[in-house]
Amino acid sequence: MGTSIAELIADRIDAMPTGERRAAQTLVANYPLIGLKTVADFSVQAGVSSPTILRFVARLGFHNYAEFQARLQDELAAQLQSPLSRTALPASTRGTSPALDQTVENIRETFRHLSEKQLVDIGEVLAGPRAKVFLVGGRFTDPIAGYMAAHLTIVRAGVFHLSGQESNWRDRLIDMGKRDVLVIFDIRRYQDSLLRFAEKAHQRGVQIVLFTDQWLSPIARFARHVVAGRTAVPSAWDSSASLFVAAETLIGEVTRQCDADGARRIREMENLR
Repeated sequence: MGTSIAELIADRIDAMPTGERRAAQTLVANYPLIGLKTVADFSVQAGVSSPTILRFVARLGFHNYAEFQARLQDELAAQLQSPLSRTALPASTRGTSPALDQTVENIRETFRHLSEKQLVDIGEVLAGPRAKVFLVGGRFTDPIAGYMAAHLTIVRAGVFHLSGQESNWRDRLIDMGKRDVLVIFDIRRYQDSLLRFAEKAHQRGVQIVLFTDQWLSPIARFARHVVAGRTAVPSAWDSSASLFVAAETLIGEVTRQCDADGARRIREMENLR
């Protein structure tokens, strides 16, 4: 599996001039559809010139705009795959070893594109003492949200796992403000209810941290931070292993940043047992 365009952007955005960075941010916020439009349409939406779009595409390693669009079309096709379309696996991809090998490679690739600075920055957002932290996930990823919430609750106050029906999530919007953080887990096929919820939270000024796959959930347009994990394995089902490891890494980072307060909470909890 090759490197996705979203991963290329994550690797190179810090070295981009302002105009190209704006093009990159526009693409991530409208991934991948804005890149499938004409250069002129892309440039208008990004607020930069057409030559800037072409320089941005070249910086990502593409020889021309057509090659860039062909890669995006391949990614869109992969993004729209259902478990049914992935059930007919060749014999060479069946069994434990290929799945295990790909899962390990997914974790390795995820962390190759997840910088130390990004981990620290997200850790700071999640450790903010005045922020409430809300976590929610999709049909298969919500257990990771619950797992992360259970750990964060130990080292800091004001952590809430949003479980149950979408109407219950919406009721919690009244408690969310500009100081607060919403952590969302959403992988293909992306969940419309999470997108609607993220948009409403964004409108209230809530900072959103998104855990998604390499094809990027539409929620990326509202997210302040995006962790894009590799999820594809030789199976009808995607694997959330890379997102789970990323979540555990951030749990460790938040624990480190909470430092004395976190240690005090753990000590008091132990004394209450």
